[in-house]
Amino acid sequence: MSPQTPASSQSSNPRPVSLDQPSGVAAPPEVLRLALPKGRMQDGVFSLLAAAGVQVRLGSRGYRPQLSLPGIDAKILKPQTILEMLHAGSRDLGFAGADWAQELGVDVVEVLDTGLDTVRLVVAAPAEILVNGALPERPLVVASEFDRLTHEWIAKRGKGDRFVRSYGATEVFPPEDADCIVDITASGDTLRAQNLHIVDEVCRSSTRLYANQRAMENPAKREAIERLTLLIKSVLHARERVMLEMNVAGDALESLVAILPCMREPTISPLHGGAGYAVKAAVPRKDLPMLIPAIKAKGGTDIVVTQPGQIIP
Repeated sequence: MSPQTPASSQSSNPRPVSLDQPSGVAAPPEVLRLALPKGRMQDGVFSLLAAAGVQVRLGSRGYRPQLSLPGIDAKILKPQTILEMLHAGSRDLGFAGADWAQELGVDVVEVLDTGLDTVRLVVAAPAEILVNGALPERPLVVASEFDRLTHEWIAKRGKGDRFVRSYGATEVFPPEDADCIVDITASGDTLRAQNLHIVDEVCRSSTRLYANQRAMENPAKREAIERLTLLIKSVLHARERVMLEMNVAGDALESLVAILPCMREPTISPLHGGAGYAVKAAVPRKDLPMLIPAIKAKGGTDIVVTQPGQIIP
C-alpha cells in the first residue's frame, strides 16, 4: 500500500465475542481503533466489509459494533465526527467523505478511495437569476452547510458575495432566502425538483478510508491498517472485473489470446482428446459489451462469465 498524505476469507465459526463492552474502557494500545460511518455511507461500507469477509455485528448499543476480524475496536460515528476524531488521535482509522475532509481541513492520511457514494459539491441557482446560463456579475447571497469550501469559492469568484449558513435542506433557500446554494448532489434530481440549475462545481467526493498520521507511524497499527486495506482492495478489484472462460480451437488460440485484456496472462488448459483449449482470464467488466462479440469472431465458444468475490493481484 502506498498511502497519499492529504488525506482472507472469514472463518465459518468466528470466535464468540461479547457484543456489549463496558463504557468508558479505553481500547488496549495495540488494538486498531476503527470508526464506521453513520448515515448514507453506512450500507455501502458494511456491504464492502462483508464482501471482504469482515462481518459487522451490532449489539444492544448499536454504536459499538463488533467485527469478526480480531484486534479491532469499532465505533459508529457521523462522518464529520470521524474526521475530527482521526485528527485528534482518538481513532486510528475511519471512513468518511472527501468533501468533509476538505471542509474541515483535518490533518489525516488518505489510505484508500473506495469509490462508493460518489457525489459532487456544486453551485446551483434558479433559472430566473441566471444570465446566459451563468451567475450574474453582482454580489449574491450564497447558502451552504460547507462554510470553508463555500468561502473559498466566494473568494475565487471575487464579487463580494455574502455567506449564509444552512443546517440541512439547503435546496429550499432560493429564491427568497438566497440567490444560490453550494450543496452536495449525486444525480441532481433534488436540485431539479427545486428548479435549480448547476452552474459550477466546487469538488468531487466519495467515501474514503482515512488514518491518523501517528497510527501510520506505529509499525503494529500500520500493519493492521494494511491488512484491512488489502481485504477491502480485493473486493474493489473484483467488482471491476469478471472471470471469462471459453473454449477455442488450437489454430485460433493465439489470435484469441491477443485480444484478451488480462491482468497478466490467461490460464490455458488443453481440452480432452486434443479438441482445443480452455482459456480463462479476469477482464474488466466495462469491456464486456465489445469483448464478447470479439471473442466469438476469433473463434471462442462456450463462453461463461462469472463474478469473482475477491481479487488480490
